Amino acid sequence: MEQERGKLSDRIKAFNCSLQFDGFLPEDIRIMNPYKENPEALKASSQFYDKFYYDNLPRYLLLGINPGRFGAGNTGVPFTDPKHLISHCGIDYAGKITHEPSSVFIYNMIDAFGGVYKFYKNFYIGAVSPLGFTKLKEGNKEVNYNYYDTPQIMSRVRGFIVENLYRQIELGIHTNKVFCLGTGKNFKFLTDLNAEHKFFGMIIPLEHPRYIMQYRQQKTQEYTTKYIETFNNNII
Repeated sequence: MEQERGKLSDRIKAFNCSLQFDGFLPEDIRIMNPYKENPEALKASSQFYDKFYYDNLPRYLLLGINPGRFGAGNTGVPFTDPKHLISHCGIDYAGKITHEPSSVFIYNMIDAFGGVYKFYKNFYIGAVSPLGFTKLKEGNKEVNYNYYDTPQIMSRVRGFIVENLYRQIELGIHTNKVFCLGTGKNFKFLTDLNAEHKFFGMIIPLEHPRYIMQYRQQKTQEYTTKYIETFNNNII
């Protein structure tokens, strides 16, 4: 059966390439799909998943909010900007070198956990919405946008989110526990969905890396320790 499904890396890459949102959004909100818009993101993410997920071991899922422009929007890998893709993952990147503060926290935490091979052997990072959003502001400037920023957007992407949570689980994910990155709106929305669909036995919230880097940067070591202790206390 596992041979028929191929390696986990193959399933993840197929999932990424199949992602598409066909719903209606306001004209100032755009879906961001790096796997269709950015050849460098597709190439880099494919190399990443082949390197760290070329097996059939089940993973614990970490669910972020949705991809951002400077991390997964460029590399196709959640919470991984081009700098850390190169420095920590050992993968070449020929596109624009961008910086994402959340990526700094995640890779410092990964170092503390034992490094990229140990971390990615145990975890798969996804998102409640696996595609991102941007909002067009004055001067045609695009800024990051979250699926929960307005009730209107949240209701329009709900079906897309539900479908792709099922699909992420089917990749090969432990369902007894899931780690939610975000203790506020992301956690509440996921909790509400889980009450209806029974995706996971338990949802464990952790402060979102962006929140930590923006508002609690002086306490990053405390949050890193919290992440590591939470993982060590909850994974098999």
